[in-house]
Amino acid sequence: MSDIEPFFNSAEECAAYEMFCAEQERGLEKFELADPALVCRWRMNRRQVPLINRHIRALSQRVVNGAPLTTNMLSWAKQHVEWSLAAGEYEDPNGVLMLVIDVNGDALMSVGPYEPLADTSRAALVSRASIARAEAAGTGVAPELLGVLTADGRVLLAATPGEALCGAATLVEQLAAVRGHAVERSLVDGVTAEQVAGAAGEGDAVFLISDEHGVVVERGATSGDAAQLSADVRKLFA
Repeated sequence: MSDIEPFFNSAEECAAYEMFCAEQERGLEKFELADPALVCRWRMNRRQVPLINRHIRALSQRVVNGAPLTTNMLSWAKQHVEWSLAAGEYEDPNGVLMLVIDVNGDALMSVGPYEPLADTSRAALVSRASIARAEAAGTGVAPELLGVLTADGRVLLAATPGEALCGAATLVEQLAAVRGHAVERSLVDGVTAEQVAGAAGEGDAVFLISDEHGVVVERGATSGDAAQLSADVRKLFA
């Protein structure tokens, strides 16, 4: 197993990243990235990233080694997506753009195919959100978080008041408000994301908000409002 494989979702994703690095070395000075400190996965559509402005705003709230990213880094990321991405040839033009920033603040981007979540059970969504919250402790922003659409129409986000949200979550907040849902942040007074999900009752729907996957509603949920919220976000990637 590669030394950096634990930083990626799968061995295939890690291999694609290493191949990209190798391609950068051809005809150039040797290109090496140190251990990844931050990995962002942004969903694409026709060689574009529909939520790029939201992603860049969220990226500006992230930190590497305790320091915010430089203005030059943010500008490079946005320009690379807007100028270079559209010109590339990819196996899946509706795939996932991966931005990797290492512990030294150096970065690169690569593109891979999109793979839907295989397990959308409540337990699986809670597990992913818990991992993302642990990541946020070091980088400042969770790339995925839980939400609950209650039977009475409220949207509860497993986030703290004032917390910087990932790009997809800022969109969900806005869409929910437009559809008339009151949006509340539920991580107050020591409440955890697991407790937010565990408190969901009959008629409530737990869902995952993700920069990579959009809105993923738990398997077996019957909430039409949650399904509509998921469909609203999915339209951006269709």
